[in-house]
Amino acid sequence: MSLDLNSLLKDWPFEPGMLKVRKVTGLDGREKLQMRVDLGVLQMEMTGRPDGLRPHGCESLLTYHQNRELSAEECSELQQEGIQYYHRYVSLFQLNDYGGVIRDTQRNLDLFSFVDKHSQREDFVWNFQQFRPYVLMMNTRAKASLLLNEGKFADAMREIESGRDAIVEFFQQSNFPELASKSSEVAFLEEWLEEVSEKRPRSKLEIMQREMETAIAKELYERAAELRDAIKLLKTSK
Repeated sequence: MSLDLNSLLKDWPFEPGMLKVRKVTGLDGREKLQMRVDLGVLQMEMTGRPDGLRPHGCESLLTYHQNRELSAEECSELQQEGIQYYHRYVSLFQLNDYGGVIRDTQRNLDLFSFVDKHSQREDFVWNFQQFRPYVLMMNTRAKASLLLNEGKFADAMREIESGRDAIVEFFQQSNFPELASKSSEVAFLEEWLEEVSEKRPRSKLEIMQREMETAIAKELYERAAELRDAIKLLKTSK
């Protein structure tokens, strides 16, 4: 059998700027996740460490290194492992597998906290923590997307607000509060929050209040008064 990958790749071309992922069944009968990159394909396991390895008999290096002081080499190994999980969760997000995204982003957030606790080198810690805003954003997107799929707009909005606030808090605790206003992650979540707010179904009370505001703006005071009375009646009947 030829080892040339061109026969595999020609029917699944790479497209710059587009994230292309798919699920396939491996020779072992288990489902695999593939990501198309410019020079080939990344193949990952759906659970456990993405490359399928069990370093030192553990699920991951993070599991192995718990309760140990980290060396520079070990931090580097953990960072490489974290990148594997990054590749998988961005692929899973493309496939709307939000549960998998939540699992892998939380895993990397736990990694950042672990290194922060077990390394004495601030530069090592920042090598991980600098990615926290992005991972928090992706974790938030997955959680809120699940809620939106269930039609829970209010819960989704609270989740988006919580994620945004967590990123702002991170910058404040890192002594870089000015970066919050420049954060693309914060900006994205705020824009998404506004979009979700516009799309969510309005209650009868909200519709009447909006109509009253419009009537006042158009100087239709008699109609505004009718709506005001109707709103009061609706509130007292609850």
